[in-house]
Amino acid sequence: MPDATSLFDTAKQYLYPNYRQPDLLFTHGEGCRLFDSSGKSYLDFYAGIAVSTLGHNHLELVNAISTQAAKVLHLSNYFYNEPNIKLAAAVCKLSGMQRAFFANSGAEAMEAMLKLARRHYFAQGQLDRHRIIAFDKSFHGRTLGALAVTGQPKYREGFGPLSTVTHVAYGDVDAVRGALGQDVAAILVEPVQGEGGIVPAPEGFLKNLRSVADEAGCLLLADEIQTGVGRTGTFLAFQGAGVRPDAVTLAKGLAGGVPIGAMLTSEELAGSLPPGTHGTTFGGSPLASAAALAVLNVLERDALMKRAQSLGSYLGDALDSLVTKHPKVALEARGLGLMRAVELAAHVEARPLLSQLRDAGVLLTVAGGTALRFTPPLTISQAEIDECVAIVDGVLGTL
Repeated sequence: MPDATSLFDTAKQYLYPNYRQPDLLFTHGEGCRLFDSSGKSYLDFYAGIAVSTLGHNHLELVNAISTQAAKVLHLSNYFYNEPNIKLAAAVCKLSGMQRAFFANSGAEAMEAMLKLARRHYFAQGQLDRHRIIAFDKSFHGRTLGALAVTGQPKYREGFGPLSTVTHVAYGDVDAVRGALGQDVAAILVEPVQGEGGIVPAPEGFLKNLRSVADEAGCLLLADEIQTGVGRTGTFLAFQGAGVRPDAVTLAKGLAGGVPIGAMLTSEELAGSLPPGTHGTTFGGSPLASAAALAVLNVLERDALMKRAQSLGSYLGDALDSLVTKHPKVALEARGLGLMRAVELAAHVEARPLLSQLRDAGVLLTVAGGTALRFTPPLTISQAEIDECVAIVDGVLGTL
């Protein structure tokens, strides 16, 4: 085992101190469990922030990565590569979209989509059409464009001035209508607000946004970076609502842990970013594409999207029971598929609670500052859900 103490000292000396990591060193994982340098086992119910779709050390994903690494790692987009072509076809088939652009992260995919919206109207001679309507408590990434559309001021503080964006209340169609104007290029929405607290869109909201965008002649953009790749029970959460956006971003779970991002568009937008207007050195690499193809193969073959529906409902019911049992510390359970949260009472500090849960053997994250977020691998079992909920139950009982 590595000398963890020495590594922590080195990290504190050389790593840029913009994170708040505990003195904990994970060395390996197996399925839905992680193991630290002391050999302690943890149930992984955060999956690298909804990234590890197949859990850890999944044989098919490992084999796909190692096989591709032995062939070619990188080519750049000067040339086609076979895994990326196959991935584009697969992801379009699953999503119902027609075109795919690949990047390295969700924020990069978001930047591409924001540029797409502006460039689309520029090409039509509508030079003033550049404003975006986004939503309060949304989160879209850390780059300057993504920060501009993020509806949480704490993330934007100190980085202005940013692009022109109007933020309105999530779920309020009338507020969207009131914010419309001839300068609006797009409406941008998460079908479930992730970092905002795991808040699903109200019934009918996404369909209404589609209608409003059509009436206004602007685009409807979907941020599915956290909700996509089957996490909510359908490949895109928008599909579960029966709505087709004009463009979609994916990232997180697409390659099971290998960095990747994607922007998917309708055929109508295929010419909006012509050659020379956007690009990326590493996007669409053979390695990331091979990993993503392996994830999608297992997703379909093992019916993981149906499992996300059934086990998501099971987890949701279990979390509802926790709220009923601990009404003084837990206010509400909510979510969709295997993307769930428990809202904590105002007097309960979320981050110290995370430490208690970690000590007890469960890894969770905080969403919205006040909610425990449950985003396990889609390969999670019912028994592991029961184990996790029992541990959370015990820790909440101590409060």
